[in-house]
This record gives sequence, structure tokens and C-alpha cells, in this order.
Amino acid sequence: MEDKLNDLKKAMDSTTHKGRHFTEFQRNKIRQAVHSPVQAKKPNPFIIFIMTTVAICLIGFFVSTELLFKQNETNNGSPDTWQVHHDYQENHKILFSILPDPELHAGMPYGYIFSFKEPFDTYKGKELSISAVHKETDQKIEVVSPQKITEPSPGYSGLKRFTTSFQVPYSGLWRYEVSLDGKAYGDVVVRVDEIEEGSPVTLPEDIPEYVQESDFDKINWDLKATTFDRNMIGNENKSGIIGADMPSLTAQKWMWHLWNTDASELTVVGYHRESETVHPVLNNGEGWTIPLGGENNGADVHAPSAVTIPERGEWAFVLYADGQLFDVVVLEIEK
Repeated sequence: MEDKLNDLKKAMDSTTHKGRHFTEFQRNKIRQAVHSPVQAKKPNPFIIFIMTTVAICLIGFFVSTELLFKQNETNNGSPDTWQVHHDYQENHKILFSILPDPELHAGMPYGYIFSFKEPFDTYKGKELSISAVHKETDQKIEVVSPQKITEPSPGYSGLKRFTTSFQVPYSGLWRYEVSLDGKAYGDVVVRVDEIEEGSPVTLPEDIPEYVQESDFDKINWDLKATTFDRNMIGNENKSGIIGADMPSLTAQKWMWHLWNTDASELTVVGYHRESETVHPVLNNGEGWTIPLGGENNGADVHAPSAVTIPERGEWAFVLYADGQLFDVVVLEIEK
């Protein structure tokens, strides 16, 4: 047994523990490996693709979340936004909506329906008013003066159909701000188109030949008729009407007065602003011209007549004295 162990020891000494273990070629290989830079292992293309995809998904998630948050702010009626919205919301609940006229344009009165969703007790006994703010000019105007709410909308238990009519002077974005008892309640944003170029006026066949389409382009709708000499309505020292202090759609008696003329005939042409149509109003809507008499109530000439107005709205009564354009009286006919 001991002889075998001695033989094994001799064999091991001759191979691993004694003698030369590396050749010159092996030593050169080792030196070259030590002094050469270590090359990094090239990453797996599939791993790169997976990591890039995950990063893009995360970025998309955060961007979409931010956009959704901003949209929710808009839908909740934030006063800092000018995105068009016809519903005012709080906590994702619509408090009121607006239905503007589809033909809405600047410089003309149009109708609006405000549909308030909360129970009627929310509005009962309070004064409701509406202001309009123009985005570009920052101009603010009161378009609906405070109105005390006492009754629900006809046929409804709430204030579902609060109707009103007003005009704004400029095109662009307008924010309509609703207030209750002077406190902000909510707002909507509408887009108002540019003022339309008026279409040519169609004149009735029987209208006097001296009445021209261009005469209606000269109407100044901002020059409203005023009251003077206690019961005269019109343009002082030019033309005035007695009986027009409460204009109505029912037949009325008006007395026309003209200053600084000795004309013998008066022609009156009614022009309805909203429909851009021309109507006779004298003799209960059947005539254009009446004879003028002498002085009366301080005027140089005058004439009484029966007058009928065919529809409500804003009217310009264009006056001709002996066939010459004389004056324009602008009145609002409501009832």
C-alpha cells in the first residue's frame, strides 16, 4: 500500500509540482491578454426594444393623464378657459346649459334659451343677471339686467327655459357669466360670427319710387328715439310722435310732427331689423303716404294716422317729406 502511495507521489511531482509548466507561447498569450482592453459585451437588441417600448408607454400615459385633467377643468366651467362650451358643470354635474341662435352674429339681437338644471328653490326669489366678456378686447357688458325669479318656466317645475334676447358688438369668443344676487353662478363660452353683410332689401311693388334700397343702409340703429316735451317720442327738433310712448302690435293712433319743413305729404316706411323686411304701417298697415297739416305742438307740420306694426322687434320708421328722405325714428316694439 505504501509503495502505491510513493508511486502516486512521484507521478504528481513529475507533472504539476516540478519542472516547467508554461511554454514560451503560453506566456506570450497571457501577457497579451493582460494588456489588452476588456471589450464590453454587446447588449441584446430584443432587451433594448422591450425597454424602449415600456418607456414610450409610460410617457404616453402621463401625457394623456395631464390632458384629461385639463379637459376636466374645462368641462367644470373654469373661468380661465376660453374653450367653447355650452354647458356649465361642477363636480361633473351640469348646472345649466345655453342654446344660442344657430345664426348668431355680432351686431344683431339674437335669442337665447338658458336651461337651469337645479331645483327651482335654488333660483326662487333671487335676482338673475348675465354679463358678457369679450376675449380679445376684455370688454365686459351687462346683457341681461337683474331679474327677480318668482315663477318657474311655463310648463315646467323648474327654470328649464329662461329665454332672453340681446346682442354683442364684436365677433369672436364671448363668455356669458350668470350671477344670482350679484354672486357668480357659472359661465359658458360661445363663438359669435362676424357681422353679416346685409342682403339687398326687397322693396314692395307699390312702394313710392323715391324710396331707395340705399336709404336703409343709412339707418343708425344706435340712435334710439327719445322722449321730449313730456309725451313726444322721436328725435328732438326733427321729428316726434305722440302715442308712441307705449308702442304695440295692436292698432294705435299716432300723431306725427316734423320741424323745419313746410312739406305737404309724409311717407312712412317701416323697416324690421331682424327680418330685413320693409312694411307699410300707416292706415293700419295699408298705406305709405298721408297729407300733412299745419303747425301743432310746436312742430311746423303734423298729421294723425292709424298705425299697425306687424311683428315685434326693432323697427326703423324711415320718414320722407314730399318725397325727400327726412329722418329715421328707431323704436323697440315688444308687445
